[in-house]
Amino acid sequence: MEETRLCQWSVFRSFLAILQWWGFNVTVIIMNKWIFQKLDFKFPLSVSCIHFICSAIGAYLAIKVFKIKPLIVVDPEDRWRRIFPMSFVFCVNIVLGNVSLRYIPVSFMQTIKSFTPATTVVLQWLIWKKYFDWRIWASLIPIVGGIVLTSVTELNFNVFGFCAALFGCLATSTKTILAESLLHGYKFDSINTVYYMAPFATMILAVPALLLEGSGVLNWLQTHQSLFSSLVIIFSSGVLAFCLNFSIFYVIHSTTAVTFNVAGNLKVAVAVMVSWLIFKNPIPALNAVGCGVTLSGCTFYGYVRHMLSQQPPGTPRTPRTPRNRMELLPLVVSDKLDDKV
Repeated sequence: MEETRLCQWSVFRSFLAILQWWGFNVTVIIMNKWIFQKLDFKFPLSVSCIHFICSAIGAYLAIKVFKIKPLIVVDPEDRWRRIFPMSFVFCVNIVLGNVSLRYIPVSFMQTIKSFTPATTVVLQWLIWKKYFDWRIWASLIPIVGGIVLTSVTELNFNVFGFCAALFGCLATSTKTILAESLLHGYKFDSINTVYYMAPFATMILAVPALLLEGSGVLNWLQTHQSLFSSLVIIFSSGVLAFCLNFSIFYVIHSTTAVTFNVAGNLKVAVAVMVSWLIFKNPIPALNAVGCGVTLSGCTFYGYVRHMLSQQPPGTPRTPRTPRNRMELLPLVVSDKLDDKV
């Protein structure tokens, strides 16, 4: 009886973790789009900078004040040699995501972001000469095909927004690959990651934001109506961006890897549906099919990766089999760092 209750509580806890993760993630995406489109605050660098500042403050409070997570100590030399390069790529990734939201619909942007597994595998194959099982390559076919179909049928296609989202995928993949080498020896959770990276990202982005968008922001402050409520929305999006980081930490520790992968793909579908209800952007039938094919491919990719990771070490080798099991697997591509800020 006690075991049954524990099992039920575990399932309920996982369900709640996924719901709050979805809630924060979709809310941040919709609020960012609302800021660009409805508030006419068309300054993605400034929005990203505000998010980094709020996340840095939130991480400091969570670790130093409320002691929610213990601080992972990093040597000062490693902060510049390891954390700073990661922070730069992290910053580029978030900025490109916000830039793409400025120019293309949420549904299209989220579908393109699902291309990240493919870019990660290809980069590791080209740069690190890693070998992958044929099933990994096969799982990428529906992802690529779905992206192509969605792009061709997108009514609000914008080349600049599309390129920003696509290069954002490359930045995400680069960040994932760098993490394996630069952060070797450190086991970061999402809160500690933001604690170290957000201040660096703020420092990197502050000057470009000031130079490129400073005059536009000042003009917006002087001419925009309902200034107070608009500023509340902008800074609230930064607070929710940090809450998203915390929700990611909670959902990772409450679900299995397979559940996390499936929930991540369903989260994209939820974001697409909510954005359509709010912004009323037209989604042709073939465009919706392309999005569905892409998400199905991502789910299949996660399943294949999980199955390969469960292979026993003594699996017989063939001339095409890698020398060890890790060569079969691409680096983990998850939302631990991708959807933050």
